[in-house]
Amino acid sequence: MRMKRLAIYLMAGENTPELADAAVAGGADLVELGFPFSDPLADGPVIRRAAEKALAAGMGTQECLDCLAHTHERVEVPLVPMTYAALLEAHGFERFADDCRAAGAASLIVADLPIEAEPGLARVQLVAPTTPAERIKLAAERTDGWLYLVSVTGTTGARDSVSGQLPELVARARSVTDVPLLAGFGISTPEQAAAAAELADGIVVGSRAVEIAEQGPEALRGYVSSLREALDRIPERALR
Repeated sequence: MRMKRLAIYLMAGENTPELADAAVAGGADLVELGFPFSDPLADGPVIRRAAEKALAAGMGTQECLDCLAHTHERVEVPLVPMTYAALLEAHGFERFADDCRAAGAASLIVADLPIEAEPGLARVQLVAPTTPAERIKLAAERTDGWLYLVSVTGTTGARDSVSGQLPELVARARSVTDVPLLAGFGISTPEQAAAAAELADGIVVGSRAVEIAEQGPEALRGYVSSLREALDRIPERALR
C-alpha cells in the first residue's frame, strides 16, 4: 500500500528549522522552504505577508541557504526550496542550484520559470488547469521527481472547498505520465486534504500551514497531524 504524500510549505526564517521539525513530527514527508521574493506573483496574501516579514528580517539568499542547511541538520525528509526566477538570476542559476544542493536541498521549485528556460536546472515543474496537454507531457518529462499540480487558476490561499478543476487536471496528467502528482493551492483543511489526495498522489499545504506556524511548533505539529490522519484514512481503492 502506498501512502499519500504530505508536503508542508514554510517561509524561511529564524525559527524555520524548529517548525520544520514539528511538521515532520506531525507527519509531513516533504518540506517546501520559501525563499522570499519581493513580488511573489503566484502567492496570495498570507504568503506575501510572510515573505515581506522575512525580507524585513534580513532573509536574503545567503540567509535562506543558511536556514536550509540548519533545517537539513534537524530533519531527514526531502527539503525543496521554492522561489522565483529573479532571485536565481541575481545569484546565478547554476550557483544557486549548487548552493542549494550543498545546503541539503532535494530539488527546487521556481514558480515563474517556463519549462523551456534553463534546461540544465533540475527542478519540480508546475502545471495548472489552463496548461495544454502537450505542455503537461513536456513538464512531466522534465520534472525532478514529481509534478506539482496547481489546482486552481489563481494564487495560493485557503479556500472553502477543493477546486472543481482538479479532477480534470489529474486525469489529463495521468493520461500522459506516471510520475507522482502532488496537488496544491487552496488546500487547508483535513477534509480538503483527503478530497484532493483521493485524486492525486499527495498534497501541498502552504498558506494555512504558514498561518498556523505563527502560533508556534506545537500548533503546527497538531495541524499537520490532522492532515496526516485524514490522508491515512483514505480508502485503499484510492491509493496508487
